[in-house]
Amino acid sequence: MSYQLLRLKQVQEKTGLKRTQIYLYMKTDDFPQSIKIGPASVAWLESEIDDWISEKLNHRRQHTE
Repeated sequence: MSYQLLRLKQVQEKTGLKRTQIYLYMKTDDFPQSIKIGPASVAWLESEIDDWISEKLNHRRQHTE
């Protein structure tokens, strides 16, 4: 199985969220948790970010019908 890791800048570009908002959402479990990949480096699984985006789209669809 292959996993694609995204760094913070890539997550920001993909979601449109700023760094502060990402970390606030992580604190409340409203955003995927980061993975420590080095002493001072973190990344996110792209599949989890994609799932988070899909969840937001599904929520929007449910509330516009």
